[in-house]
Amino acid sequence: MMAQPAIALGLPLRLLAEGEGVSAAQVIPDQMVGDYRDLDTLKKVTEGCEVVTFDHEHVPTEHLHALEAAGVAVRPGPDALVHAQDKGVMRSRLTELGIPCPRNAIVSSVAEVEAFGFPCVLKTTRGGYDGKGVWVVRDVADVAEPLRVAEEAGVQVLAEELVDFRRELSAIVARSPSGQAAAYPVVHTYQENGICKEVIAPAPDLSPELAVEGEQIALRIAGELGVTGVLAVEMFETVDGRLLVNELAMRPHNTGHWTQDGAVTSQFENHLRAVMDLPLGSPAPRAKWSVMVNILGSSQPDVGRLYDGFPHAMARDPHLRVHLYGKEMRPGRKVGHVNVYGDDLDDCLERARHAADWFQGDLGNDSD
Repeated sequence: MMAQPAIALGLPLRLLAEGEGVSAAQVIPDQMVGDYRDLDTLKKVTEGCEVVTFDHEHVPTEHLHALEAAGVAVRPGPDALVHAQDKGVMRSRLTELGIPCPRNAIVSSVAEVEAFGFPCVLKTTRGGYDGKGVWVVRDVADVAEPLRVAEEAGVQVLAEELVDFRRELSAIVARSPSGQAAAYPVVHTYQENGICKEVIAPAPDLSPELAVEGEQIALRIAGELGVTGVLAVEMFETVDGRLLVNELAMRPHNTGHWTQDGAVTSQFENHLRAVMDLPLGSPAPRAKWSVMVNILGSSQPDVGRLYDGFPHAMARDPHLRVHLYGKEMRPGRKVGHVNVYGDDLDDCLERARHAADWFQGDLGNDSD
């Protein structure tokens, strides 16, 4: 999705793909297939590149330091990115900065989890996403699996309080090396089985004070950590009216996909502008409301079935914007999303949900 604004900006991209025919490899000609965990591969793919950036946080921190030492411009740099790679490092640093977070502690035994207190949330400090590596534990019997998984992966376990929250929010900002920053409206995110299902921008019924606080928290984190590019700060809005930081992502993020069609400048374009230290584009919304609904994979393995949804969806709603990823279908996997924007939130929600359900086959869509 960064390829489209890169074309408009005249920026050539080179891709390190994890396999033949993956999503980005379908649209970026200059590519090589390799393992991002292999330093020699990283050195080869970055040779001659002016800037290196990422679409996930899992490149080993020590490899990024090695690239920097070799003179490669890594954006965001490893000293910033480690806070999105390692939840323990992130919690420690944000606590130092006085950023509001859930109560937390690193734990390594059942006794330490019991001392922290039930119920709580256990997370592997590295490698988790979309609900993976996260467990809600309510008694001693629930603790064994998280500890086992973490030990096998060679990572630590972070215990966090089970927050009594009203809803989940996300604040996305972009920051350039020269320090310019742009903040998108704080959005409401709806999670289903640990996966983001839909996003509403801006978050409905969010007080102006909390909206400003959310943007300020994200901007402060970006500045204090020295982030270059897009930063997504996922938050809880608690039932007693506070904001607590949940997770960080230093890349274009699913909760910002609405910006492709609903903002003057998408998060993907602003990420490119930021890492190239170009002036940032306006993050202003195009309409009062924007809605993004993810299209999730079904048990049908044929990705071609998704395209059968276009005739109905486009005919029913000519203003609809559909983005498919060319990914192999797996149950629950994000394989596309739908964007709708307008002045009536209920109308936007109905249109976006209907289209996503239709592509998923939840409304009886088939290929005949």
